[in-house]
Amino acid sequence: MRAAIPFPPISPDIFSVTLFGLDFALRWYALAYIVGILIGWRLALMAVKTARLWPEDKSPMSTAQVEDLLTMVILGVIVGGRIGYVVFYQPAYYLAHPAEALMIWQGGMSFHGGLLGVIAAGLYFCTRNGVPKLQAADMMALAVAPGLLLGRIANFINAELWGRQTDMPWGVIFPGQAAQECGPLIEICARHPSQLYEAALEGVLLGTLLLWLAWRRGALQTPGLVMGTFFAGYGLARFIVEFFRQPDAQFISLDNPLGLALQTGGYGFTMGQLLSIPMILLGIWFILRARKA
Repeated sequence: MRAAIPFPPISPDIFSVTLFGLDFALRWYALAYIVGILIGWRLALMAVKTARLWPEDKSPMSTAQVEDLLTMVILGVIVGGRIGYVVFYQPAYYLAHPAEALMIWQGGMSFHGGLLGVIAAGLYFCTRNGVPKLQAADMMALAVAPGLLLGRIANFINAELWGRQTDMPWGVIFPGQAAQECGPLIEICARHPSQLYEAALEGVLLGTLLLWLAWRRGALQTPGLVMGTFFAGYGLARFIVEFFRQPDAQFISLDNPLGLALQTGGYGFTMGQLLSIPMILLGIWFILRARKA
């Protein structure tokens, strides 16, 4: 019998209480969002308070402006993330059931859509307040990694967004639908813990690189460099992890078992990879542009 790791007995709920016949619970996923936002907010404040990090030793915005921007960014994540999921992943379903597009409590968020929402919110805020756009983008990019790390760990705890089947010894036996989709003839349904792969690449590795560039290499002195590194780094990490991540069910069929959103002759890209390619190219462009400035 091949080796595999049993899924740890961790409940998605940190605790739950029943009041007046209604159940209220604090979930790890909600806590991940809250703590990730708080850590990102503190990183942004630390950056703007350290004037030497910025061009001409002048911070691009005040601490009060950082807090105002945070509110808009949160709205951008929620609205953009939901619209992105509806448009990128299940447009046909939501065209048939438009009212459900607003039911975010049922799940379904897209990182790439959330990113577009953040970009839109950031552009609006900077234009309205006269804040340098590239410097604000660098600050926001610096603050994202903790949320990515905690969010992916919460995905693992929730046993969602699991990976493809594997016979590697670190494969995890996820419960519920993940096991059912393997079929009754599979003795051990072990899958790549792709959530943890993403946590390591997008959260730990990319986050450490961005902090090192900002505080040790003076990257914030060159507007656009930190943002470009984030775009390229996240896009590359997500592109790689997509080889191990189970694609959304609507892309899988008998003729397309790998769930490729675009394919020719059995080769192609998943939706996550298609959305990551523009990020990689845009990130490289911003890096080259910043280095030439």
